[in-house]
Amino acid sequence: MDSSSKRVPIPKNGVDYRGKVVLAPMVRSGELPSRLLALKYGADLVWGPETIDKSMIGTTKRISPISSTIDYTRTPSNISGQPGSAVKESFIYRLHPGQEGRRLIFQIGTSSPLTAVEAAKLVAPHVAGIDVNAGCPKPFSTSGGMGAALLQTPDHLASILAALVKEVGSVFEIGISVKIRLLESAEATEALVKKLCATGITGLTVHCRTTPMRPRERAIRHQLPMIAKICNNEGVACIMNGDVKNKDEALQLMQEFGVDGVMVATAAESNPSSFRTKEEGGLLPWREVTQEYIKIALDVDNKWGNTKFTLGQLIPGKSDVYRKVTGAKNYTEVCEVLGLDNLYMQAAEVDERLGLSHVHTTSAVGKAKSKNKVAQAASGQQSAKQPIDFENRRPLSQRGIGTFAMAM
Repeated sequence: MDSSSKRVPIPKNGVDYRGKVVLAPMVRSGELPSRLLALKYGADLVWGPETIDKSMIGTTKRISPISSTIDYTRTPSNISGQPGSAVKESFIYRLHPGQEGRRLIFQIGTSSPLTAVEAAKLVAPHVAGIDVNAGCPKPFSTSGGMGAALLQTPDHLASILAALVKEVGSVFEIGISVKIRLLESAEATEALVKKLCATGITGLTVHCRTTPMRPRERAIRHQLPMIAKICNNEGVACIMNGDVKNKDEALQLMQEFGVDGVMVATAAESNPSSFRTKEEGGLLPWREVTQEYIKIALDVDNKWGNTKFTLGQLIPGKSDVYRKVTGAKNYTEVCEVLGLDNLYMQAAEVDERLGLSHVHTTSAVGKAKSKNKVAQAASGQQSAKQPIDFENRRPLSQRGIGTFAMAM
């Protein structure tokens, strides 16, 4: 783009989307460990998974003494169980200000300016921007007037963005953006983009599919030059999304279609090292990527269900360990299956904190522990067994973790 083109000012605590290759917002696949791994491998920015505004409102904000993450939790409304039993809180959103902070975009699912603003204010001090999801075609989103349903009410969508710009963007000095899909005609898309760019947003992402199109259908890009031109004229960064395989292709597409940035989704879900260029070595073997993911998941005490799901995306289905990993009951069992003896002690600690330690571990892990004790004794390091002090375990930021994070 011409450097002399009009540009909406980038707020002090925000980030310019121009020239960036970023991780797309993905439910389940966009949780904290996946975002940190994408950043490690070269993503410039990361979008968190769509989070519904009403689920954020009323949450409790806590800072983890173990991982230094900021956790937004809530107590389930339909509490059942024995009187006096502990109530397990639900995690709604988790972020790491030290490792992703000003490279994280919080995507919100909303159908109301009021609730959008209320929810966005909770997380705004810790992120680089708020993005409105106006592209999700799934019924759970559209049935509530959110996601792609907003494309049918452009004035209402514009009012949500304008409210966020005024009451969140200006106050917290971060950017507000929106992610849309193509409409059925170029004329309709053109009118929509012009209306949204006039709200004061700093960025607009277009998923190159219409609402009825499924992921298996090939993305269509013929409207991109028109959309990019409108955004450029209004000073709004334009990001494209849809069927982007890796960072090298992303950089080529920026030049071909005149867009400012590119968003990678499915390719990064199956192998986040897709953010590495060929010059940087390109795609890494799945085993190496999987080990890095598990390290990060352990460091942030990631929910086991999410870790298990993500491993199912990272490990090829034809692999001899796929069934064993996806059938694992906890972190120690996964470390056994993958031969990650160097991580088993940390895995045991995390399993205990997450309430997974009651699950029986197999003999291989026990053997690994025995070998470790023998090695310690041989080197004079054997000491009396001490209970794990979870409260005083050093925060992740003090253990040299996250050296790949850059100041934004």
